[in-house]
Amino acid sequence: MKFSENWLRELVEIQADRAELAHALTMAGLEVEELTVLGEGLAGVVVGEIVAAEKHPEADRLQVCKVAAGQGEPLQIVCGAPNARVGLKAPLAMIGAILPGGITIKAAKLRGVESAGMLCSARELGIDADASGLMELPADAPVGQPLAAFLGLPDASIELKLTPNRPDCLGLVGLAHDVAALFGSRVLVPVQDPAPVTSDARRGIRLEAGRDAPRYLGRIIEGIDASARSPLWLAERLRRAGLRPISAVVDVTNYVMLELGQPLHAFDNDALEGDIVVRHASAGETLKLLDGSEAKLDEGFVLIADERRGLAVAGVMGGHDSRVTDATGNIFLESAHFAPAAIMGRARKLGLHTDASHRFERGVDPELPRRALERATELLLSIAGGQAGPVLVAENPADLPRPATVALRRARLARVLGIAVPDEEVTRIFTALGMTVQTDADGWQVTAPSSRFDIEREEDLIEEVARVYGYDRIPTHTPAGALALAAEPEARIGELPLREQLAARDFYEAVNLSFVSAELLARWGHVDNLVPLANPLSADLAVMRPSLLPGLVEALRHNRARQQERVRLFEVARVFAAGDPPKETPSLAIAACGGARAEQWAEPARPFDFFDLKGELDALLAWGGEPEHWSLHTDGLPSWLHPGRSARVARDGETAGYLGALHPQLAKALDLGPDVHVLEIALLPLLERRLPRAKPVPRFPSVRRDIAVELPEEVRWSQIEQTVRGSLGDLLKELKLFDRYSGKGVETGRKSLAMGLILQDASRTLTDDDADRCVRDAVAALETTCKARLRG
Repeated sequence: MKFSENWLRELVEIQADRAELAHALTMAGLEVEELTVLGEGLAGVVVGEIVAAEKHPEADRLQVCKVAAGQGEPLQIVCGAPNARVGLKAPLAMIGAILPGGITIKAAKLRGVESAGMLCSARELGIDADASGLMELPADAPVGQPLAAFLGLPDASIELKLTPNRPDCLGLVGLAHDVAALFGSRVLVPVQDPAPVTSDARRGIRLEAGRDAPRYLGRIIEGIDASARSPLWLAERLRRAGLRPISAVVDVTNYVMLELGQPLHAFDNDALEGDIVVRHASAGETLKLLDGSEAKLDEGFVLIADERRGLAVAGVMGGHDSRVTDATGNIFLESAHFAPAAIMGRARKLGLHTDASHRFERGVDPELPRRALERATELLLSIAGGQAGPVLVAENPADLPRPATVALRRARLARVLGIAVPDEEVTRIFTALGMTVQTDADGWQVTAPSSRFDIEREEDLIEEVARVYGYDRIPTHTPAGALALAAEPEARIGELPLREQLAARDFYEAVNLSFVSAELLARWGHVDNLVPLANPLSADLAVMRPSLLPGLVEALRHNRARQQERVRLFEVARVFAAGDPPKETPSLAIAACGGARAEQWAEPARPFDFFDLKGELDALLAWGGEPEHWSLHTDGLPSWLHPGRSARVARDGETAGYLGALHPQLAKALDLGPDVHVLEIALLPLLERRLPRAKPVPRFPSVRRDIAVELPEEVRWSQIEQTVRGSLGDLLKELKLFDRYSGKGVETGRKSLAMGLILQDASRTLTDDDADRCVRDAVAALETTCKARLRG
């Protein structure tokens, strides 16, 4: 919110200088983000009028002008501005004047011609950024009057950084109530009288958008001069608020929006057909907007239309075909209330951000439309003339928001703030903010005005008291109290140690946004059970991530595109799946590419591969102390993994994640090489660990038996290990694979594995018969389950 300081001072009594005002606003939660002083140092600058002009004899782009300054004979000024012409009134810096940029005006000779001063642009005076030519003043500007007095300077342009819960301060009248409460003064805003009705021009209005548009007002004004220029005071206030004056109609609607906070829009009434219809857009409906862009709409948009076509996207921007031009003689002026939820995100969906959408999506006072319409009519009639018709009203009162009464307990206020604010001060604060207050035995019953959407509960009222009473008046105390420490289960590894472990293994932690684009997810094959955002920041951040890998691989690709060949990233965060409410699951993801080892001389360089990634997973599983609960499988792989270089990770038979190389087609679509390997696994199963338990050192020796079996190539070691352990139970202390062979002497499609069985009983020494029986049981189980046979 940007505004003129002088304008604010006209609306409220402020017994403070500029610095004190800025400090008070900031301390009250209305942060002053920027303060630009305007028009200081303009002594010696007056209103001048060019009474004669001729071409400079030695320069094509210069003119020798005679400028009346209200002091005897006209001064001779050499000027190069393209808009310098006879009859123009512009700022004239007299000899001796020092401009804001530090330029001292002296008598000079330009290309041999004497010049006794300088005609100035707005930028040279520090008033505006426009340096395209001389600052043009109105024809009725009094020649010789000091420019500062004529323009109401000095002034300051103040920009506030408002939080989304304070849309009432997006209008100067709303801000004036806060300032009055801060300084204990009064608001000077006069009561708005109805504009005189001198025409009977009418148009029907139909509301068909339900609670999204519960109130719509309009008025026809006939016979206006749309080409009329706005008066200087109005144009200057717009400029100091960051808006460029355009035309009388546009300037008035912008002025009322800044003054009251209510956006307005004017249509060319002669371009409308039949009734005004406030309805939802149809799927695929299009509308050409004022900026020339083509808006593609859906059922979520509220549309202002007539009987034939759409006219404006409600709360966002008007349409091109019904715009007001210099040839417009009759206008239809609208002032409406739209539900914030109906406007929220609509402008962003169209790639726009307008002053109207900025206000409507935060919430505009539903009682403002009539007042704003009357104020705009008053200004338009005085500037552009015309005859105003009656105010046309269509509303659904049941759908309009109604302020609720909120109770504030005196004891609760004192407990939260730590001080006892006097009752009369609390009542004064609420009253100054426009609230209705009733005192009872326990405290106050407060009803906020319709403009304060943010007053919903007791804490909101406590905040109002604190910020207006003054945070600096609330003493600082060290809080006292006992904190209940959460018990950390010993059978679970903490997330921080996990992060430290991965960092120690040469991985860098990545932190990505929880939102991704639907297009990126479609590339990965994620199209089901997604959680779309109702109000996304952009189209690229429209869906809650169902997996960490798309974002993590994008981070890897980003680093690789910046000459980082060896990238090793991990992320610990939540993923989301559709549900009521959506399901959140903690997850761990790893993405790596480049060399398996950092560049060094001790061993030959080789690329990171599937087995390196499996080794990292094995290290994490061993850290938890329960690797026997985990297994890898080649079935049930997702489409984004390489079918021959990947695996499904399971704990106790339940799928927990996946690891492997990216599918070649996906890697190509993402502009990545074939060496990118990824892992994603559910975090909670990974963090489970076995508690250490003390055991006596075995008193009896172990026995080792080696066996070699032939079995089909497709049988995995995980299946073999589970089979042997299941057949031997507690007697098997360790199973070691020490040889693999395929080739001569072994059938095609089969392999030979040699393994050592370490056997031990805690109660006795195993005999040879015990060991032989264990070997027979293991071989029998392998023959049944894995189609194995013992090698001779």
